[in-house]
Amino acid sequence: MLAYYLDDLDPIIFRIYDNVGPRWYGLSYVLAFISSFVLFLWLAKRGYADLPVERVGDFITGAALFGVIVGGRLGYVLLYNPEMLRAPLSILRVWEGGMSSHGGMIGLLLFTLYYAHRHKISWMNLGDNLGVTAPVGLFFGRCANFINGELYGRITTVPWAIQFPKELLDHPTEANRAIASCSQIDPSLSTPEAIVAAVHRQPQVAATLRSILPPRHPSQLYEAFFEGIVLFAILWFVRTRTRQPNGMLMGLFFTCYAIFRIVIEYFREPDATLIGHFTRGQFFSFFLIAIGLGFVVAAKMRPTYPRKLN
Repeated sequence: MLAYYLDDLDPIIFRIYDNVGPRWYGLSYVLAFISSFVLFLWLAKRGYADLPVERVGDFITGAALFGVIVGGRLGYVLLYNPEMLRAPLSILRVWEGGMSSHGGMIGLLLFTLYYAHRHKISWMNLGDNLGVTAPVGLFFGRCANFINGELYGRITTVPWAIQFPKELLDHPTEANRAIASCSQIDPSLSTPEAIVAAVHRQPQVAATLRSILPPRHPSQLYEAFFEGIVLFAILWFVRTRTRQPNGMLMGLFFTCYAIFRIVIEYFREPDATLIGHFTRGQFFSFFLIAIGLGFVVAAKMRPTYPRKLN
């Protein structure tokens, strides 16, 4: 067990006071926003996007706020944690975490449809170029998940397996063992939450957890690589090296993301009850494949092209 890395990274970048300070999770959204703006601007300047250059900032800002944040949060509530509807104010506490990538994608889809209709721009062209930039944001988000120690993988013995202290919040057996051992180090460590918080500051607690926590797949890093780096490389190549009709990139984004997600979910600990034999991430990804194929068929049946490719 001592050979495995214990994820004791601090989710707070630097502390202003106690647990107050900027967090890596928040920074990931900022980096996603900046990267999407820069990439979309590059595509617009070279004619791949029909959106005027001067409107890129306006569009990306709206997509981030209404698509990613609102869509992602509502998706998490409706798809993964509907109990939150009993306390509606809890939905607003986004700083506590709880975002759904599936919800964010649907939110982006709807916002793009609204924006295209309002400004008389091709909806599919907008969606294509936004889809090309989206994997970069997914990459930063998954890296933040890893730093936070959340959405961890299933138990494994591969050499690169990692121990995640946050599993104490979900697994009572390990939590009770950890409390029994860590309370001897510090009597205040009487809850899983207190132990998780202490891992970043007390080496003795980290050393104790190494003998308790099972090693797991770092599924967040798998997702960062495939849903972020690999997916971006595919879409960027198709966008800049081939001539494709509007809608094709959006179809590829939904289809490829869903396939990657379905496969990687086999390495990820389910974070909600299963739907049949599938995790919720897998189940909802099947709908994304259907949406993606729908865009591909529509693009082929009525082909229109970006300005640069006409």
